[in-house]
Amino acid sequence: MRRRNAGRWGLVSGLRRSTLRLFVLLAGLPVALVVLGVLYMLGMTYLEGSPRDFWSSLGWASETLTTTGYGADSRWQHPLMTLFVIAVQLMGVFLVFLLFPVYVLPYFEEHFEARLSRALPPMEGRILFHRFGRSVESLIEELRRVGAPFVILEQDLDLARRLHDRGYPVVVGKLEEDAGLLKGVERAKALVTDADDHDDSTFIMMAREQGFTGPVYALAENPLHRTPMLKVGATAVYTPTHVLAAALAAHASPRIRPQVDGLNLLDERIGLTEYRVHPDSPLAGRTLGEIHLRERLGVNLIGQWHGGTFAPARGPETRIAPGAILVVIGPLENLAGVDALAASISASGPIVVAGYGTVGHKVVEMLRDAGETTVVIDEQPRPGVDVVGNVLEQATLDQARVSQARTVVLALSNDSAGVFATAVIRDYAPRIRLVARVNRAPNVARLYQAGADFALSMGQVAGQLLAYHLLGQSALSVEQRLSCIRVTPGRLVGTHPWKAGVRERSGAAVVAVERAGKVLIELAADFRLRADDIVVICGSGASLDQFMLAFQAAPSASAPSR
Repeated sequence: MRRRNAGRWGLVSGLRRSTLRLFVLLAGLPVALVVLGVLYMLGMTYLEGSPRDFWSSLGWASETLTTTGYGADSRWQHPLMTLFVIAVQLMGVFLVFLLFPVYVLPYFEEHFEARLSRALPPMEGRILFHRFGRSVESLIEELRRVGAPFVILEQDLDLARRLHDRGYPVVVGKLEEDAGLLKGVERAKALVTDADDHDDSTFIMMAREQGFTGPVYALAENPLHRTPMLKVGATAVYTPTHVLAAALAAHASPRIRPQVDGLNLLDERIGLTEYRVHPDSPLAGRTLGEIHLRERLGVNLIGQWHGGTFAPARGPETRIAPGAILVVIGPLENLAGVDALAASISASGPIVVAGYGTVGHKVVEMLRDAGETTVVIDEQPRPGVDVVGNVLEQATLDQARVSQARTVVLALSNDSAGVFATAVIRDYAPRIRLVARVNRAPNVARLYQAGADFALSMGQVAGQLLAYHLLGQSALSVEQRLSCIRVTPGRLVGTHPWKAGVRERSGAAVVAVERAGKVLIELAADFRLRADDIVVICGSGASLDQFMLAFQAAPSASAPSR
């Protein structure tokens, strides 16, 4: 008997919620019709003195509940009978509005739309993401691009359907309702959880209890929760909002991250300056072979920042993009000549931060710790805000002295507002450096189109944090660092370093040569490198590696000349 009852209960509990509700409705409607029909029959007999048979009374109940109206039977004299009829009419109206959205539509949605899995697939080699959010969006796209298997565990049914429509492998379910939802997780390659901190901790503990011994990476909202998450089983815990703030601050201040590493290797007579190419500049749209910067002004173009990407100057065919930021290195007296061709970006002035939420507050904290002067704009008067106002209004920009700023950091919480603010500020102060925070990675391109120099999303920084652990490589690159290094000449011995195709073959640039304790920055036409010379080259990490490989050079072991 107990087994039979248990089997019946198991069958009922196994029904989907919408199906169970529909069964209850189908069973309850006939009962309600009979009860209301009998009550009407009794009321008409004893209150109205006009008896009705059972079938007539049942028809009245059906007409009333379905709100289809009455025939001739529509007059009642007794107050109790009138109140009863009114109550049943209201019940019918309520039932009509309740019937389709609560009972019928969920049933058809769950049974005729694409079925979502409610159990994990075989997890060998797969990465399991607990909850989908903007912090993991870029990483998931990268995993799909490289063909790395993964699955998303999502409890929001509507979001799960949208993810399924986008082609993502999705499992839907709630851990607190289905303890067996993580069955098989012990064979997964790695776990990433991006829920709120409480759910993150629950997921980590349940995965460990299930027998998972691999790495678990958690994205926390509150940095104070990092230690507790580590104690319950997380391998590493990151706070993407703070990492995003650090990246924004690093782009804004050379005190946090120098423009180019290794500048101290160069002679004091050599400087590095950034210039913005206005669309009307004589440089815009032209190639290096047409403008002859080195021949005319004695400076080297290392490359250009455009759309957040650094493109090394690879020889005469390199074309300068309108709106790009040029990185130029050369003798200090020669750099001044570039001002006639492009607008130099100020290296002085305050850093203006627009938006004083979680990210903006952390950006300001990091900048002030680095000794930078900041001006904070926010619409709400709160401690730490210097200018209360809308960043889209010129009066606010005037009050914050944006035109005199070195850099503006947009840390707004809305991407649409960020795009428009970028366009407004770029028009108001075209020469400043503009760094913008983005919430969703797909909007990064819109920020660049509006005029941002650098735009960073939560997904980018979180993806960069996790890509190395999950893919074994830096699959998502947010930072492109420039460096100057001292190397041996290698295969450049016997050649003129500016005529040996260094740019074309590597993208790096030779900016100086050390010979007999002297730094040479201007080389005669008949100059030739010797084996005991030291060559100073500048470029991105990739271009420096390519130079070392192409010319068989090696880092110099000798101390730099001063």
